[in-house]
Amino acid sequence: MNTNVDLTNVILKTPRLVLRMFKEEDLYDFNEYASVDGVGQMAGWLPHKSITESKEILDRFITGKKTFAVCYQNKVIGSLGIEKYNEEKHPEFNSLSGRSLGFVLAKPYWGLGLMPEAVKAVIDYCFKTLKMDFLLCAHFDYNKQSARVQKKCGFHYYKTGIRDDGVKLIINIIKKEDYWK
Repeated sequence: MNTNVDLTNVILKTPRLVLRMFKEEDLYDFNEYASVDGVGQMAGWLPHKSITESKEILDRFITGKKTFAVCYQNKVIGSLGIEKYNEEKHPEFNSLSGRSLGFVLAKPYWGLGLMPEAVKAVIDYCFKTLKMDFLLCAHFDYNKQSARVQKKCGFHYYKTGIRDDGVKLIINIIKKEDYWK
């Protein structure tokens, strides 16, 4: 079952990053990376076409209270959401508490180890503070960067899924008992 998540007033710090809820002031940083070709496609969405589109999505992040702004050197360079998973497609988790992670990072910061650092902090928060039993995380089979991030963070293969639009997804999982090892 999907765990309730409300990130209001939650701030996670790592050696190089601050993860916090998005704010209105983040609009231009958000639009800067979300409008770049090749960034959103890796996560299943098209580049933002306007500042208005970014504002609409930013507003959803703020009101949804489940998406962290990934901040590096006082700049928002990505997002990391603690998303609901499809309970109908995963009835095996009905007696367990969990969510699905989704993340995106601005191109200039790829390959620096920042996203694994952010994901590990969120895994820690989900298991220690929110007391979740498991986390799912998916990637397109061609998205090797996301696959590497997930593996570095302790996720392992769970199953292959098909999105409603027919795109194949590799679904990975980490359970709290795996995390505590």
